Amino acid sequence: MRLRLALVRLAQFPLILAIIYVLTFFMTWLVPGNPFERTDRKPDPIVIAAMEARFHVGHPAKFLTYYPWRLLHGDFGPSLVNDFTVNEIIGESLPISVTLGLFALVIGIVGGVAIGALAAVRRGGLFDFFSLSLAMIGISIPAFVVGAVLLIVFCVTWKVFPIGRWGHFSDLILPGVALSLAPMAYIARLTRVAMLDVLSSDFVRTARAKGLSRNMVIWKHCLRNAFLPVLTYLGPATAGTLTGSFVVEKVFNIPGLGAHFVNSVLNRDQTLILGIIMVYSLMLLGLNLLVDLAYAFFDPRIVVGAKS
Repeated sequence: MRLRLALVRLAQFPLILAIIYVLTFFMTWLVPGNPFERTDRKPDPIVIAAMEARFHVGHPAKFLTYYPWRLLHGDFGPSLVNDFTVNEIIGESLPISVTLGLFALVIGIVGGVAIGALAAVRRGGLFDFFSLSLAMIGISIPAFVVGAVLLIVFCVTWKVFPIGRWGHFSDLILPGVALSLAPMAYIARLTRVAMLDVLSSDFVRTARAKGLSRNMVIWKHCLRNAFLPVLTYLGPATAGTLTGSFVVEKVFNIPGLGAHFVNSVLNRDQTLILGIIMVYSLMLLGLNLLVDLAYAFFDPRIVVGAKS
């Protein structure tokens, strides 16, 4: 059944990616301006003419049908503004953004599950109040604001971390914490609610009556069942974390895809915009598929792909 679900979902990928491509295409062409009309360094007219003739940039209808063939061969073409190809930009910057996003997601999952579980076990106590406060802060304050505060406190005031450096594990900590606060808040609340429901189940009392320790029942049996709502949230959480890293990267001057994507939008660099969005869309579709397949691991009673 899981193999069948995977094959069906994989068969849907081309249609979903085609819809994303068309929508992105129209949004980029509706924005006024031209990527070759930059005032700081305008290309030679002969170069512009050659680029327009080769990639049909000046002809939206031709570009709409021509560019997908390059995508199918893994060639995203040259950036219309930078001196590098889109493949080179993505290949150099994507691992940095993915590393930061996954690091923040791990912090969010581990921290959120631990805080939510402890808040449910100690319901009504001080730690439960702390979890509610964390959820309010994480949901209300954007990641770039948290990042700016962390930058001022730990890099400018206390000088614990250097500014603008990348390449060491310590450089991941501040942007990772800033990016993880929102998913951690949601996961903590989901875990708390799910744990409260599971703790009141009959099997918990039965397990305790059979002599299992309290910690064994809570952390092995209850938490596994309570993790299902968190697993459902991991799909949109991953999307939010990976795309949210764009703004955080700008705050901490991280050489990821964030700066390239922001600049591509400002400069109307259609090939770079489409390349980044298509790569991220494919990654997120794959991650959502993995989340669906993981349901059966956490609860064998669930039959993925079953019809109601």
